[in-house]
Amino acid sequence: MSIIPQLLLNGIIAGGIYALVALGYSLVFGVLRFINFAHGELFMIGAYIGWVFNIVFGVNILIAILMSIIITIGVSFLIERFVYQKLYTKGLMPPIIASFGVSIFLQALILMIFGAQIKTYRTGEIQPGISLPGGMIITKIQIVIIAVSIVLMIALFLYLKYTKTGKAMRAVSNNYQVALIMGINNKTIISYIFAIGAGLAAIGGVLVGIEQNLTPTMGVMIGIKALVATVVGGLGNIRGAVMGGFTIGIIENIGIAWLPSGYKDAIAFGILILMLIFRPTGLLGRKTEEEIRI
Repeated sequence: MSIIPQLLLNGIIAGGIYALVALGYSLVFGVLRFINFAHGELFMIGAYIGWVFNIVFGVNILIAILMSIIITIGVSFLIERFVYQKLYTKGLMPPIIASFGVSIFLQALILMIFGAQIKTYRTGEIQPGISLPGGMIITKIQIVIIAVSIVLMIALFLYLKYTKTGKAMRAVSNNYQVALIMGINNKTIISYIFAIGAGLAAIGGVLVGIEQNLTPTMGVMIGIKALVATVVGGLGNIRGAVMGGFTIGIIENIGIAWLPSGYKDAIAFGILILMLIFRPTGLLGRKTEEEIRI
C-alpha cells in the first residue's frame, strides 16, 4: 500500500504548526520590516509554560494553554518594550542582531531552569491512532492540531479585516507615518502585533509539546522552517504565510518517500534557495519590498 496518503496527512499536520508560527513572522515584518529571529523561542517557552501548569501544577490542559498564552504574551511584551522598541530608529540591522541575542538568552534561561532533560506531557500509555481510509493513521492530538490551526488562522483573518484594532494594524502596515498622522498609536499597535504572534506561537508550542517532547532547542528548527514558510509565501503577507507553511510541511514530508528521512530538514532549505533564486518575493509577494503588506 502506498505511503503517500500518510505522508500527505503528516505534511498537513506539520504545515499547520509552521503556518501558526509563520504568521508571527509575517505580522512583525509587515509593520517593522524586520525578522524577529527569537520568535521560535516564544514557541518553545509556550510549550514549557503549558507543561509546568499541566504536569507540575496538575491543572486542566485548557487552563494550562490559557496560562501559556498569557505568560508568553507577557514575555513577548517585555522583549518588545525593553529591547526592540529602543532599536527601531537605529536602522535595520540592530533589531535583527538583537533578536539573535534574545533567542540565545531565552534558550539559556530555559536550560538553566529546566535542565537539558527531555520533558513530556504524556503521563499514561500511548493511545493508538485512528485508522482512516487509504491506510492513514491519525492521533486525537493531531486532529486537534489541524482543527485549532485552521480555526486560529480564520480568526486572525477576520480579526484583521473587521475589527477596529485589526484595521489599525493594516493601516500601520500600509503606511506607518500616515497612520501616525491619523491618530493611531503605532507603539500600541506594534505591541498588539507582538502579542498576537506570541499567542499563536504559544498555542503551537503546547500542541507540539503534547504530540512530541520538550527540549530547550525545540523552537530552533520550527522557527527556521516557519521563517522559510514566510519567505516562500511572501514576507509580510499573512495569506502567504499560511500557504508557505502548508507548502513546506507537505513537500518535506512527501519528499522523504524518495529521499532518506535524514534529508527531511534539508528539503525546506532547498525550497528556500530555489525561491530566493527564482521568486525572491514569494508565492504571493509583490514586485517590490515596499509594496509587501498584510
